[in-house]
Amino acid sequence: MPRRTTGIAVSGLVVALLVGGCSASEKDKKPPAVPGEVSALASTSVSVHVMWRADSDVATFEVYEGARKVRDVSEGRHMVDVTDLAPGTAYSFSVRARDKAGNLSEASAAVPVTTLSAVKGERVPPSVPANLRGQGEGPTTATLTWDAATDDVGVTAYDVHQGGIRVHSVAGDKTTAVLTGLRPGTDYSFTVTARDAADNSSAESNAVTMVTAQGVKDARSTAPIDLRTVTRKASDGTYVDLTWTPPDVGRPVGSYEVHLDGNFLTTVMWGVDPPVGQAQYSLPLGDTPATGHRLKIRGKLPDGTWGDFSAEVVLAPPAP
Repeated sequence: MPRRTTGIAVSGLVVALLVGGCSASEKDKKPPAVPGEVSALASTSVSVHVMWRADSDVATFEVYEGARKVRDVSEGRHMVDVTDLAPGTAYSFSVRARDKAGNLSEASAAVPVTTLSAVKGERVPPSVPANLRGQGEGPTTATLTWDAATDDVGVTAYDVHQGGIRVHSVAGDKTTAVLTGLRPGTDYSFTVTARDAADNSSAESNAVTMVTAQGVKDARSTAPIDLRTVTRKASDGTYVDLTWTPPDVGRPVGSYEVHLDGNFLTTVMWGVDPPVGQAQYSLPLGDTPATGHRLKIRGKLPDGTWGDFSAEVVLAPPAP
């Protein structure tokens, strides 16, 4: 069931209906490309952070330690923490991609890594990375730099966060991160935390904000598609029934903003199962007349930024 926050006093929220997405064609027999740029970072004594890059037409990634599959990763994520490992032990990780039609790629090249030695009784987190600064490097790339944190045993990793989501990690001897795959002409805000071998994390650094340069955007639009509205009267006031198709951005969109006449009105939020097919939502307006008002929506994307607005719709009077 969706939740909502609102900028005006409204009541009578109706539950949004979630409809499953379309499956891939059964005729698709071509496997996806092999995941590239696979890396494995031993940031603690019992876990390894595995990252990779791959095509967008991937439903699930399979992460292997040697010949043993240890993780399935979905929802467009390109990283995972493999935990419950042994301290000071050599491992080897590879990744395979499975597309929406069920075709499985070959395994990537195996990446060797050795977990850190155990640190008994270590409970003190590192200091906060200081003086975070950033610079855009074109429409899809940014470079972050910060001053090193300190720890009584040693910093083993730095984690980059964007929109409350960890999007990148680098080893503890690095104080620079290059972020790729960003969207052109988009506002971003990043923070950095430091970790030690016992997996203690520091507080977040200062936030650095930047706007990526304009450029040729991904062919996939970030705007909700085919927004339609039907105005109706009910015993407790006026409702506008909305339907739209979520944008294809690699992962389900979990929340949307509704704007009326150019002003923010309300936020609709889904839980663990946001719609991937057609979405529906009934917007309560109370005693506010609907006719002639202009309405549009936009979704919060997996990278924490807001996507483009849908086409604006002018509300019609209720059906007689």
